[in-house]
Amino acid sequence: MSVVVVTGGIGSGKSSVCRMMYERGWTAQYDADARVKALYVEDNGLLASIEEALDSVLRDGNGVFQPRLLAQRIFSDKDALATVESLVFPALIEDFEKFKRRNAGEEVIVFESATILEKPQFDGLPDIVVLVDAPLELRASRASSRDGADIEAVRSRMASQPLMNRLSQGETDPRVDFAICNDGTPAELADKVEELMSNIHKQFIKK
Repeated sequence: MSVVVVTGGIGSGKSSVCRMMYERGWTAQYDADARVKALYVEDNGLLASIEEALDSVLRDGNGVFQPRLLAQRIFSDKDALATVESLVFPALIEDFEKFKRRNAGEEVIVFESATILEKPQFDGLPDIVVLVDAPLELRASRASSRDGADIEAVRSRMASQPLMNRLSQGETDPRVDFAICNDGTPAELADKVEELMSNIHKQFIKK
């Protein structure tokens, strides 16, 4: 089993790449961002630990987790964010290990994450790292259209991903094994995904 991480900044199209990989046979897919949101709800002990560490109530009167309260608590507070990540990331890694065991017969597991390269806690997790990228302004325009959000609000969100933005501007990262420039049509992207999957298979064979 090999773990293929697919990463990219806001509006890059990494989810589209993952979907195309799924359609072409790589069906064991783990969406890290979605699983974090799920763990807040599923793992009551995790949420309780976060509330205790932040000295904050993050649920409504019925005990239901309120993402808005967490976002408000960690907004512009790097220490609070680091505290949450120190609790969430180990839980996420454990959850991923369970996912791997459930999919033990798969040749490839796709791990989708926007921030994995910016978080040292995940060093050593990928066997292959795929970067999905596009020019900054194209990414911003896509995300604005997709989310129905103001372009300046999108740019503000993008600012929270400094490494992804530097990569879009031409910086390289030795951890990236393959890159897809998603600056064309969906059909062109599909062709690039097929070529990428073929190249990754060849790399597996060499190993």
